[in-house]
Amino acid sequence: MYPTDRLYSKDHEWIKIDGEVGTLGITEYAQDELGEVVFVELPEVGQSYDAAEEIGTIESVKAVAEVFSPVAGEIVEVNEALEDKPELVNEGPHEGGWLVKIKLAGAPEGLMDSAGYEAFVAGESA
Repeated sequence: MYPTDRLYSKDHEWIKIDGEVGTLGITEYAQDELGEVVFVELPEVGQSYDAAEEIGTIESVKAVAEVFSPVAGEIVEVNEALEDKPELVNEGPHEGGWLVKIKLAGAPEGLMDSAGYEAFVAGESA
């Protein structure tokens, strides 16, 4: 169900690593729990974060959720399309609804592969 080319956090973020840069977003499970996304607040390019640090928020008709970076690094790009179309997070959280690209400050730690994340989600929704 979840793409196997990504790593997943217990906070329901995914990261797809390509060289020194990771593309980050929220999972299908997270967007489903949030419901209709109406606003996305993203960090500025050039800002640096530690792993597990809050980098933004996603507002839906049901709730506001914090987004945490699963890795340490510097923001190198934000998905500007979300400014006008936050619903992209619902339509394709693993594709066009990505949030930011981050230049890694080190190797990711404590993240799950897709099978581990699926088991984690199954345990949460049980």
